[in-house]
Parts: sequence; C-alpha cells; structure tokens
Amino acid sequence: MRPFSLSATLAVATCLVSAQAQAPKIDLAIQAGRLIDGVSASPRGQTTILVGGERIVAVQDGWQLPAGARVIDLRASTVLPGFIDAHTHITGEGTGNAIVRTATETPLDDAVRSTAYAKRTLEAGFTTIRNLGAAGGADIALRSAIQAGLVPGPRIWTARTTLSITGGHGDDTNGMRPDVWKAPTWEDGIVDSADEARKAVRHQHKLGADLIKITATGGVLSIGDSGDAQQFTDDEMKAIVEAAHLLGMKVAAHAHGKRGIDAAIRAGVDSIEHGTYGDDESFRLYKERGTYLVPTILAGKTVAEMATIPGHFHPTVQAKAERIGPLMQDMFRRAYKAGVKIAFGTDSGVSNHGENAREFVYMVEAGMPAMEAILSATRAGADLIGAADRIGSIQSGRFADVVAVAGNPLTDVSELRRVTFVMKGGAVYKNTVK
Repeated sequence: MRPFSLSATLAVATCLVSAQAQAPKIDLAIQAGRLIDGVSASPRGQTTILVGGERIVAVQDGWQLPAGARVIDLRASTVLPGFIDAHTHITGEGTGNAIVRTATETPLDDAVRSTAYAKRTLEAGFTTIRNLGAAGGADIALRSAIQAGLVPGPRIWTARTTLSITGGHGDDTNGMRPDVWKAPTWEDGIVDSADEARKAVRHQHKLGADLIKITATGGVLSIGDSGDAQQFTDDEMKAIVEAAHLLGMKVAAHAHGKRGIDAAIRAGVDSIEHGTYGDDESFRLYKERGTYLVPTILAGKTVAEMATIPGHFHPTVQAKAERIGPLMQDMFRRAYKAGVKIAFGTDSGVSNHGENAREFVYMVEAGMPAMEAILSATRAGADLIGAADRIGSIQSGRFADVVAVAGNPLTDVSELRRVTFVMKGGAVYKNTVK
C-alpha cells in the first residue's frame, strides 16, 4: 500500500477545513408540532426548522436538538410560512372623508402613520406585502426604514403611484373644485396616451417602484367615475405592459368590469385585482394567459358594510359600494371552480390593517379548501411576486419567515386570525405561545 504524499495529505486537510468553513452555522431550531410548509398540499408532523442568520438552513423530521442552537418550542402549534398579502395600501386606512383628507393631508402624514400599520400587519403574520398604490413615495420611505431595521414591518414590493387616466379611479382630484388643484401629469401617474404611459412606467421605476399598478376600469371608492367601465385603451395598456416587462417589472391591473378585465389580460398584465364582473370567458382568458386573480373579498365586504352608514361615503361612491361590494365573493367562488390561479390579497387600507386574515375565512366560505387558501397566501403569492426562491415556503435557502397558530387551521381556518408567533428573517417579532 503506497503512503500518502505530503501534497495529498495537505489537499485532504484543505478540503476538510473548507467544508467546515462552508457549513452553515445553526443559530435556531424551531420545533413544530405540525408544519404546513407552503410546498406540499399535505401537512407534516413533528418537524424541526434549522435557522442560520436570516435563512432556513434545513427542515428535518422529528424534534431535533442541535448543539449550540437556541430552541424555540412550537411543539403544540401549527407552523406555517409567513403569509403574503398581494394587495395592500399600507400608508392609509379608512374610507371616510376622502376629499377632506386629500385636501388637508400630505404623504408625510401617510409615511408616519404607515409605521403603525406595518407593525400591525407583521404581527398578524403577514411577513410580505405587495403595496399597490401610495401617494408621494410614502411606501418607498417605509420600505427603506423596514429594510434598515428602524421600523418593524413586512417585506414590501411596491407599485408606488398608481397609473390612471384623467378623471379615472387613480385621479385624486376627482370631486374637487377645479380652482383648488393643479392638473396632474404623467409624473403624477395620470396618463392619456401610449407615449405618456411608457414615460410614467419608466418614471415610477426610476423612483423605486418594484412593479406597476394600473386602473384598467373605474373603481368603487373614487368619486364620479363608473365602477366598471374600461378606462385605459387597449393600446395604452399594451404600452404599459411592454415598458414594464422590459424593465423586469410586473403589472397589476385594478379591474371590476368584464371589458376591462378581458382587455387587461389580453394586454399581458400579470394579475387582475378584484375582478368583480369576470365571467366564464374571462376565466378562460385567465387560464390561457396564466394571469393571476387577486380577489380582495374583504374589501368587497367592508365597503358593502360601510355603504349602510348614512353619510359615510360620497353619494356616487355609496351607490357603487352597494352594488359592487356584495358581488365579489360569488365571483371568487366561480373563478376558483373554473380553475383560475388565485393569489391571496385583501386591499387592506380599505379594511383595517392587521385584519388581513379575515380573507382566509371568506375564501373558505366560498368553497376553497383551507389548505388551498393557505397556499394562495404562501406559494402562489411568492410566485406572483417573482420571489419563490426567497419567500412563501419553509425550505432550505428561503428567508426564515415563520408564523404559528395554536390550533389546526385546516379544520378551523379562523385560527389564522389568531397568530401567536411571528418570525421574519430569523428575528422574532411576536411570541405569545403558551
């Protein structure tokens, strides 16, 4: 037998040292009684999630006790990935006094208040949000503060300023006297041609937007416009989508009316928000183009309830809220049955921040199994955002975004409204586990 040469011995030693240096350090071991991992359609039993720094290192069967790791005991809990809300407005809350607020408040007010809304959202178990519209870059400032660790809150993918037509759903001067406002331009998100649309997309990208939000139809809470009529022309929508996709940005289209829904899907948007008047033809288009529906049933329920409060809404808004709000849950039921891809979204800001998980209950009421509702807020949300390699599941390499509830949400989905543990990026933000 030939003896090892010195060079061979050194090579083996170098490999061993290198392997030890590359082995990830385990800081935490989360022991789960039941694990819904955001990957499988079936839950796992006793499991240990190993965390190193901000990331998940491994997921192992059984309850492990790795040397040197701090143990978090969730053995009596159901553990899940941090939830993703694909439609929020994190810098505002409430729907009353819209004109007064527009005329008297600034994005600075929004930015300060948003810190409280972000904390509530995170503590409700939502570790990631898509924010689909905020004035003056307030959500960009919030995103930066959260990333810097100055403010607790979810990961934010933001559209910044919504793109709208003059007098459309995103035109904040609707309903105001002409002599008290300056006409908004494409720099403010108001566009009236394909060329202006392209410039507006590039402007939002320049100012830090992650995606683009457009109002393909009128809306419920805007004054004076139709709640369901198509607003952007086909050419304008195609210009927006093309410009956004060239920059690597996805496009979310607010749309209630069927004509606007179908036109936006044909233009190539990545998701339809609300989708109230979608029909079988619309559902066929969703599936043909791979477009996501973000249903926001909670928003429909909220505005329908508020429409019963005398004087809460402007008269034109009240009429739309009474008509459109109650239709959204049934549309969701039909879309789900038709096989449309669905990502969880609430339109929180219309409803109160921190109550996002009410959407799970409404989805299950409409016929979606609890596991599929959970996957819509984990796996599907991550896919829609384009970040499935980082969020939306409990797997090696993903951010350690982990939540827990005391009971079994597969038998009582309302458990998701009572989150007892929240971790984001390996840091614990809430722990009321008994």
